[in-house]
Amino acid sequence: MKLLRNALLDGCFLLDLDERELPSVFQQVVKYLVARGTVVAAEADQLEASLNERERLVSTAIGNAVAVPHTYLNAVREPTIVLVRLAHAVNLGAPDGVPVRFVFVLLGPTGAAAQHLDSLANIARLVANEEFRYDARVAKTQLDLLAALDRFDRRTATVPAPKEEKADGLAYTGRLCGGLMQDIRRRLPHYASDFRDGFHSKSVASTLFLFFACLAPAITFGGIMAELTNNHIGAVEMIVASAFCGVTYALFSGQPLIILGGTGPLLVFTWLLYVLCGQLQIEQYFLEVFAWVGLWTALLLFALAATDASCLLRYFTRFTDEIFAALISIIFIYAAVEALASIVSDVYQVERTSHDKALVPLILAMGTFFIAFALSRIRSSRYLLPQVREFLADFGPTIALAAMTVAAVTWFHDVQTTTLPAPDAMRPTMERAWLINPLAAPRWVWLAAIGPAILATLLLFLDQNITARLINSPDHKLQKGDAYHYDLALLGGLIAICSMFGLPWLVAATVRSLNHVRSLATVENVVDRSGDSRERVLHVRETRVTALAIHLLIGLSVLALPMLKTIPMAVLYGLFLFMGVVSMAGNQFFERLRLWFMDSSLYPTSHYMRRVPVWTIHKFTLLQLGCLVVLGLVEVSPLGILFPVFLVLLVPVRILAGRYFTPEELAALDAEEEPEDEETHWA
Repeated sequence: MKLLRNALLDGCFLLDLDERELPSVFQQVVKYLVARGTVVAAEADQLEASLNERERLVSTAIGNAVAVPHTYLNAVREPTIVLVRLAHAVNLGAPDGVPVRFVFVLLGPTGAAAQHLDSLANIARLVANEEFRYDARVAKTQLDLLAALDRFDRRTATVPAPKEEKADGLAYTGRLCGGLMQDIRRRLPHYASDFRDGFHSKSVASTLFLFFACLAPAITFGGIMAELTNNHIGAVEMIVASAFCGVTYALFSGQPLIILGGTGPLLVFTWLLYVLCGQLQIEQYFLEVFAWVGLWTALLLFALAATDASCLLRYFTRFTDEIFAALISIIFIYAAVEALASIVSDVYQVERTSHDKALVPLILAMGTFFIAFALSRIRSSRYLLPQVREFLADFGPTIALAAMTVAAVTWFHDVQTTTLPAPDAMRPTMERAWLINPLAAPRWVWLAAIGPAILATLLLFLDQNITARLINSPDHKLQKGDAYHYDLALLGGLIAICSMFGLPWLVAATVRSLNHVRSLATVENVVDRSGDSRERVLHVRETRVTALAIHLLIGLSVLALPMLKTIPMAVLYGLFLFMGVVSMAGNQFFERLRLWFMDSSLYPTSHYMRRVPVWTIHKFTLLQLGCLVVLGLVEVSPLGILFPVFLVLLVPVRILAGRYFTPEELAALDAEEEPEDEETHWA
């Protein structure tokens, strides 16, 4: 590492070299060395020819976007390293399929190869680190490169913690509020950088995309809730809750990448609570009952946060996470497809001769989906400049939504379509004061509300923490740490405030949160040994700016209600479909499910395929599929209020699976992250 550091200190590097092939790169490097006086001009051609001959024999691309060409001639007086960062990645046939962006040229006199062996090992170790590769990609000056090297040294200076202690937030402290205080100490030093890191074009793209992705379900959920609760809670309350809770969570949470929102289980719970009030003949006190249940729920959440209850998430493995994430993704996709099918069905039941009213919503929805999906994949395209591809990929969902909305207004204006049902004014859905007086409820309700509150607490505890686990997955390469206990306590505070104002409860929304992380991620394309291409997260901008801006815009949307009413719901359904499909990426359950329909001779060479027999893989996938079906049936049945109980039962199911799978098989199929050898094919 010393030789590389000295090279950077000596300014021996070329940034953003605009060359598309290695021979021209070598030509520029040799010219640079001649200009520095490192190489005599008369021997430049010999050195360049030697580099080209070495590359002709075998590619020097070692993987992780790096090539290390080298040659040793007396034309070079002393061991030298030149770092070249290419403006455009070049495909040199690396073992991991990642195009080369960095070229470390190793030169020296005859017999100096041994002196470079240590440098070669250090370079290989250096570029295997995703954070260093990201830092090196965005470096603009010599100081930036040296700072990236210093940060790498600090990260690797200590012995890494054991695997089970890697997630600090799930380590039991045994002290009252011990985990909560640890969360605060872990996240507080990053608070200022949470804002600084948000000043980037990715933040703008993420905000515009998720503003509509959060506003639309808020209004839709609010409208459904108004129907189910006889207008006690409606779209206005949902918008206010989304804006208030979202802004508060963005400012004060420990993991600001989580997006709060209404969820199906919470909607079912609120409806069942209203039905229960009707059965007990206290329907007129529904909001007061709702307030008491919310206050007890908040108290229980505080108690769970203070006693490190989130540490129980250690018993939830990838097995559970994949099933939960798959269910939420499928619900998003199903909701979009069902809504579109309902539009078509309603049109033909009312107007059997009208095809336009059925066809136009399908065109708008599928157009939105395909534009967003195509643009999200253009990042790995061969066409356009890298900056243009990055821009189109980041802003793809926003471009799709804007394009199809304009198409609806200009091309299909003569076809009546359902638009976003935004409220007319910001006042409670029913005539009432904003502040609820819980003391107005019958006194027996004050204590009886504990019963429903226990179920609500379990639901919120699982929804919040499982989504947090998915966000903090090692696959996302997050660096600033988690805050399970603190965020749970903050959620309890928000539940208490919302309950006192008759606002719906919000919790971590899985699909919106995963799309939030994805929209802030810098990725690189990897081609595995079977030729399949996939994206690997290199770095995620961990910021509060996007969530803050999203929910401020939701609050300010009341000033643009007439404009929002021009957005066709079909366009938003296409956006929901895109979010559901994209959130499936990286879920190994879906990858293994595809094997059922694939030619066995063309199976991908993933780590579990090399370690576990095929039929064992199919059995494990079948077990997960069975659990998914059961959860799905519970979700849509009258037993929906017991959904969290069935979710908890996945833990003993996973434990019992140990009787039918060996520890080695479960270690491969239920691994927290891919084994190291999957990331370093060249090692």
